[in-house]
Amino acid sequence: MGALSNLLIPAVLFFALGFFARVVKSDLRFPQDMAKMLSIYLLVAIGLHGGYELGRADLGVALQAVVWALVMGFTLPIIGYLLLVVTRRVSPLDAAAVAAHYGSVSAGTFLAAVAYLDSAGIEYESYPVIMLAVMESPAIIVGLLLAAWTRRRMGRNGSAEPAPADPVGQGGMSSLLHEALTNGSVLLLLGSLLIGAIAAPGSMDSLFPFINEIFMGVLCLFLLEMGMEAARRIREFRKVGVIMVAFGLVMPLIGGVVGVAIGHWALGFGLGGTTLVAVLGASASYIAVPPAMRLAVPEANPSLYLTLALGITFPFNVIIGIPLYLYLARLVGAA
Repeated sequence: MGALSNLLIPAVLFFALGFFARVVKSDLRFPQDMAKMLSIYLLVAIGLHGGYELGRADLGVALQAVVWALVMGFTLPIIGYLLLVVTRRVSPLDAAAVAAHYGSVSAGTFLAAVAYLDSAGIEYESYPVIMLAVMESPAIIVGLLLAAWTRRRMGRNGSAEPAPADPVGQGGMSSLLHEALTNGSVLLLLGSLLIGAIAAPGSMDSLFPFINEIFMGVLCLFLLEMGMEAARRIREFRKVGVIMVAFGLVMPLIGGVVGVAIGHWALGFGLGGTTLVAVLGASASYIAVPPAMRLAVPEANPSLYLTLALGITFPFNVIIGIPLYLYLARLVGAA
């Protein structure tokens, strides 16, 4: 199957349709809160499916997957933060907020990768679903810590004077950590994963139509809406700047390479599993992290991190990145 035909799958094509609809100023719109409902379904479905597989999986490998997911979740935001600070094009607080998005994960990108592998007939391990469930919170925590450190170092007004007391630095860290760990998306995914893992196998049979048979249809609707939203955000390129656009393309490549290395050499996954770990490393969150950053780092510019995550990195990964990560997985010998 050629690279072009690999892209001609319904999920990707619906994303392109949504993008096109917005570009030509179509009156196509989703009902209010429908995108949120679709997101809830997708998180529950992948959580239940992953939990069901986890209940039948090797516990040792599952624990290794969790450990490496935490490693990625804690280190990738720091890499992103350092890259952004070096450019001197954004403030350190903006850099902290953006970096948190790139250490976190995109369920939409992951689901598009699953659809891509399914269409190509490539099997994959279930462990990346576990990694998806645990990678959201570490990046949020790192982003909050980077913001707190930046405030102390530079002051709220960007001066060298000590910063006034802030909620992150004065006992508020526990509440912020609680918020990161109990974020709705994280809680829903982890809770569904746990339910799928501990539920009696026979009782899960009645849920399989809900988990499997309508899954791709809902995913297509979700990516249709994401295509429209990405087209809306892409118009803000001129506000971001060339350097930031480059970051939105380079950072997923760095994360993808890290993911390939971890998936293949550290976890010993096959071709499909290694590709999915690469996608986790390459993706940027646009659902769970933005509200957390907006609340905890109000000084950061929301249009900056939303434009990068949703307007640049998401379409790049869906259209170019996923086939590229599969190629890299093949290149290192994953089979």
